[in-house]
Amino acid sequence: MTLRLASACLLATSLGGAALAAPSAAPPAAQSQPAKAAPVTLASHRAVYDLALSSSGGARAVESARGRIVIDFKGDACRGYTMQTRQVTMLESGETGSRTSDLRNTTFESGDGHDFRFKTTTVLNGVASPSIDGTADAGAGGLKVRLKEPKRDQIGDAGAVLFPSLHMRRLVEAARAGETTLSAKVFDGSDDGRKIYDTLAVIGRQAATSQGAAPTSAAGSERDRPLRDGPMAVVPHWPVTLSYFTQGEGERTPIYTLTFDLYENGVSGNLKLDYGDFAILGDMTRLDIEKVEGAPCTP
Repeated sequence: MTLRLASACLLATSLGGAALAAPSAAPPAAQSQPAKAAPVTLASHRAVYDLALSSSGGARAVESARGRIVIDFKGDACRGYTMQTRQVTMLESGETGSRTSDLRNTTFESGDGHDFRFKTTTVLNGVASPSIDGTADAGAGGLKVRLKEPKRDQIGDAGAVLFPSLHMRRLVEAARAGETTLSAKVFDGSDDGRKIYDTLAVIGRQAATSQGAAPTSAAGSERDRPLRDGPMAVVPHWPVTLSYFTQGEGERTPIYTLTFDLYENGVSGNLKLDYGDFAILGDMTRLDIEKVEGAPCTP
């Protein structure tokens, strides 16, 4: 089970077009034009989240859960985006015993969101599963995925499909614009590398940004301290619930739901990973943001 951050989770689109000019004696150069929204800039950063059980019930109930997620995200719209994720999860259940999974995922996404490379390795209870390795491209003709491992294969989809970093930027754009939902098809190379997900994001109102403010979560005053101390305390952010569905028509139950606070620079906090029969909280314990040197990227 991978952490899907709408990773974002992105080529910025204008949130307003040119206004119709009203009759005026002023020359055209003097007429005001509406300001365009600033491009979404995702911060290169390393984030560490400690995992703990939030709730459990149903057929796959677990008695305890712990672990850690480490995310290294680097890049920009000129160079593309590289993300390395490692998620170690230890589950205890009276019915199935102890399960320890160690998942490592590396991806690269071009700045224009057209090209994607992915590789995933998983070790479950000390036994390695076959690696998932492939490439994908999303163009006018739809999505094309080429798998190298565990065996050569190709899949495709005729519709518009987003990769994780572009999806993240679209989420920030929607939040900035005051939109409350965003639906999109997403491919992130997770699971067996063949799945395209229908996603629905529900976006809440922008949260207050006051340095040192107490968290709204009931998980405790120490949760996500790196986001409440220092520069991140004043970065705009929105609560988001992002649900993943198998492709299809009609009403469906999400196979996975990620609840998080989406920061304007792409950092995510207040994590909750809901797998249906149990849910896990992610407490950010460390955040390192890379300083940008020189002029910003202008693709």
